[in-house]
Amino acid sequence: MPRRSISRLLTNFIVGAGLTVSIAGSPALAADYLVGPGAIVETSVCAHEKVHAVIQKNFRYQVTHVPHLPDVDIAAIYNTSITRHLPATENSPIERLYCQGTAQLSDGSNRSIWYLIEYGQGFASIGDNVEFCVAGFDRWNVYNNWCRVLR
Repeated sequence: MPRRSISRLLTNFIVGAGLTVSIAGSPALAADYLVGPGAIVETSVCAHEKVHAVIQKNFRYQVTHVPHLPDVDIAAIYNTSITRHLPATENSPIERLYCQGTAQLSDGSNRSIWYLIEYGQGFASIGDNVEFCVAGFDRWNVYNNWCRVLR
């Protein structure tokens, strides 16, 4: 994911949302692209495909290496939204974005998912870090009861 400040992404998202609202009132034209009735395209950083790919890869590792977890994959993440934004400050120099959504598992079930994007906290401070918690899959309570730490 290219390094951009969350403020800029949020601004782009808000501007995009405003355009969506203004377009929503107009009738669909022949050249308009819709996926199903009333389709909504998720454009926030929480819905970014690279963030979801990291979560899916790390979830696969988790269910493989933590005993007594079902052998399932995350097939899709949808209904994502930003729940909290903590900008970098002098006392807390790490910018954080908290997200929530729904994870569709390979067995057909849906679970709530919460995740955190920490900017500039990737390996050796290169790139970003993504922490996540799927409801019912935090066997060792890393994120407290029912993923409370990431909510």
